[in-house]
Amino acid sequence: MTSTITYIKEWQQALQNEISYLKKYGSNKFIVSNGRLLSSDDSFTYYFDTSYSLRIPVGSSIRLEWGGLKQTGHVLSSEGKSVIIALEQSFGDLISEAFLFHDPWELLEQLIQRLDDIKKTKQKRLRVKKLMDPSMPAKHPAEKSKSNVHELVLRSKYNPVTFVWGPPGTGKTYTLARAAANKYFQEKRVLILSHSNQAVDVLISEISSFIKKKGRYREGDVLRYGLNTGELLAAHEAITTSQLLQKVDPHLAEDKEKLIEERRHLKQDLVRSFSKRDTDHLLELEMRIAKILEKIRQKEIQFVKDAFVVGTTLAKAASDPAIYEKEYDVVILDEASMAYVPQAAFAATLGKRVIICGDFKQLPPIASSRDSLVTLWLKEDIFHRAGIVKWVERGELHPHLLLLKEQRRMHPDISAFTNQFIYDSHVGDHESVGTSRNTIVKKAPFPDRASVLVDTSFTGAYCITERSSHSRMNFWQALLSFQLIHESYVNGLRSIGYVTPYRAQANVMELLLADLYAAECATADIIAATVHRFQGSERDVMVFDTVDSEPQIRAGMLLIGKDSERLINVAITRTRGKFIHVSNQSFIRKHIYNGKTLRQLVEHQVGHRQTVDIGQIGRWIQHQHPRLQWMHARKVESVFQDIEAAMSSIVISIPAHASLSREWKNTLRNRGKQVSLMVISKAEITEIQPDQWQNEGLSFPFIVIDDRVIWLGHLFEGASDVRPPFISVRLDSQKVSEYFLSQFLPIK
Repeated sequence: MTSTITYIKEWQQALQNEISYLKKYGSNKFIVSNGRLLSSDDSFTYYFDTSYSLRIPVGSSIRLEWGGLKQTGHVLSSEGKSVIIALEQSFGDLISEAFLFHDPWELLEQLIQRLDDIKKTKQKRLRVKKLMDPSMPAKHPAEKSKSNVHELVLRSKYNPVTFVWGPPGTGKTYTLARAAANKYFQEKRVLILSHSNQAVDVLISEISSFIKKKGRYREGDVLRYGLNTGELLAAHEAITTSQLLQKVDPHLAEDKEKLIEERRHLKQDLVRSFSKRDTDHLLELEMRIAKILEKIRQKEIQFVKDAFVVGTTLAKAASDPAIYEKEYDVVILDEASMAYVPQAAFAATLGKRVIICGDFKQLPPIASSRDSLVTLWLKEDIFHRAGIVKWVERGELHPHLLLLKEQRRMHPDISAFTNQFIYDSHVGDHESVGTSRNTIVKKAPFPDRASVLVDTSFTGAYCITERSSHSRMNFWQALLSFQLIHESYVNGLRSIGYVTPYRAQANVMELLLADLYAAECATADIIAATVHRFQGSERDVMVFDTVDSEPQIRAGMLLIGKDSERLINVAITRTRGKFIHVSNQSFIRKHIYNGKTLRQLVEHQVGHRQTVDIGQIGRWIQHQHPRLQWMHARKVESVFQDIEAAMSSIVISIPAHASLSREWKNTLRNRGKQVSLMVISKAEITEIQPDQWQNEGLSFPFIVIDDRVIWLGHLFEGASDVRPPFISVRLDSQKVSEYFLSQFLPIK
């Protein structure tokens, strides 16, 4: 039997090994541009533009690489599409483009310190032992259990550790919230923890609503501590620290908001032009904001002391003495499958009783190092390492495991796959779910169909790797997926998710939504993200884009690796009523063998006649977006009109298998005299008189006009990898065009 001290030593070593790896290699890599030196007083402060919000916490350590130069530093501000960093040495006044590396290894260092604290306390060590070896007999009176909520209340009253297995849609949030409220009614102190802000927000919101419904709510008793990311808690009064501050000290809250608004306007000015006065003003603002935040910090500490139910993230709990120096009657760790085992152990030491809730069939924790201790303790969840999963694999339930086994989220046509292939029939459908989702299912696209495979086979070889991150992207499938979002929205569906395994593809969709759909996203619940960001959420419609296709010669590890079943499970089970799977069936059947989950999903959808191929595109596309137009590729008049109207530049890719007709050559040759033409092709085509020629054979044809209009599809003759009907698509987006070209043209 492994001793508690041995566990802790191994955890600390695993964390240290992961830190060393992140410091050396840095897995999160971002492109930053238009860097300008703001100040060189105590350190060298730079302002950079970014393509999208980086979401890096203030104070985080970073590394900047520019050419052969490398510098460490930290983040002073990271808001919107800009970041301000402080470096130890100068890179000069201007930096055209650089790579910024950030990994939150400081959080791991703080966890190592908390584990040191556990070593010194016998009571905390005993709590870790019971978590890692839950072999003690269950003492709750099982015969008295009346419901899932009642059973959880009983288990957490009589047993030191309770595991809850909550597959998607089985009422995990409902059950946890009511169990927590029950403890609150008994004046017990409850700590709600999760790895994600969203999960904390959801649970705190549910607890607060239930307590209010019972007429027993007291202001300040339920507190969301730390960053709350969404609008979910805005409807509640005085539930977050900022809301409480507004009531307790409105002048302090107002001063903070004024300074932040002033900073926002100043940054907008800096984008247009830089001046010494503006940069000095910005740095002064950052200092004044820091002083106000320290005053607010003291108020927040008192809020935490007074509250009975506190919700925060695992990272915040391990870094903030206002949490980790306090003891609770019950700790509830939600989404535990994504927490490191040492994090779960740390959580267990903060309370007399602990409830570990999650789904070990969903995503595991993420770690980068291949070290054996990292693999053992940071890449698998507590359910596996505490032996709970072994019981399930034997067809039994552990004495300290409560299974929630009736799902009410997904239409049965969607859950049929996960119930059978993922959960081995442990989970079934509630009788109401078939009819409750019909309102969604009846709507277009694909009316009266809940599960659909949009097959992109034989439409071209569009899957490439993003230049900086090497994550995969597929512009054709991204545009097709955007069209599906558009069709859903036009037909009255307002809760829509776009999910993909690849960060680069999610970034492409975020760009499309920000540029083409900003107004719609402001009034509807539309989000694009990787699978990891979607865990814990749900939408009426989910578009699942698997990205992989030719010219790749193998499927990505995200789709076939050890954790692929869990990733695909999360992607499917976010859906309430309409699951749309955008995937290249031919590629998957060629490169993924039968036992893998994605292949099983494709075969299941094909077997249940849930497929839609490219030949049916004209039937389901009923609403062309003004800036995204789908058409028959043989109708070349529109693309020729764009070429003739070009003002500054044309970039054209001609793959090895394609050839230009005489009409194409004439149109390109007769372009405006002021219009530069760049040709990307292995074959030199002198008749069209290019200004630049890039000797490279890309896998698919495209044209980009004036860095704004992109044409994709079967544009030229001779494509052997494309079958009729030949489709082309026109996108009018400067932001997407610039990003698109950055993947193929030399960095300026």
